[in-house]
Amino acid sequence: MASTRSDQILDHFKGLRTQMREGEQPLFSIPAIWENATEHQTNACDLVLTNQRLFGYIYKSFPRERLFLDAIELSEITVVSIRHKNLEAMFRELFVSDGKKRIYIRATRKKIEEAYTTLCKTITQHAPASRAAVSTDEQDKEQAAPIYSRQEVHQTLERSPLGITILLVGGLLLEIIGIIVWANTASAQTGIPLLLAGIVAVIVATMARRQLR
Repeated sequence: MASTRSDQILDHFKGLRTQMREGEQPLFSIPAIWENATEHQTNACDLVLTNQRLFGYIYKSFPRERLFLDAIELSEITVVSIRHKNLEAMFRELFVSDGKKRIYIRATRKKIEEAYTTLCKTITQHAPASRAAVSTDEQDKEQAAPIYSRQEVHQTLERSPLGITILLVGGLLLEIIGIIVWANTASAQTGIPLLLAGIVAVIVATMARRQLR
């Protein structure tokens, strides 16, 4: 069954076979948001878990070739934490780190639960010598054996990714409405306040997003 699943994943993702190491087999994959907080890079991609690595993957050959592969070794993972943000009931976040790289993986609740369970089993089976740690607050506690945690992260709306997204989209809409009103009424007094309010909202949302990183 494992080999069949591996073949299905390899056949599904173009170019993935060429990225595999000797003896490496893909075991699990889901679409997700992969954020490398250490390098401040975020990509909508596919999460791929193998018997050696966990990585985000994209390969496209059209309209131009693009390859994205950001990996973390199973044997070097030091932190594994599944996080539930109280304002984002439909989504979960999986935090994984090797002590140097901090990765946040976001997907729907069901997909992240599957990824969490599979990652736990895979580290136990294929990287038993790894020393995983669990973070219950800002401090990490190193353990002799893999241990996993679940956290509920309480956030105010304006500090949550959801709140920032709402602010950003609302700001863009205000800008568009302001331009349309100004153009149709030829009244700067009516259009400019909406336009400026939208610009301010976009700037605030952009700054808040950078602070979260």
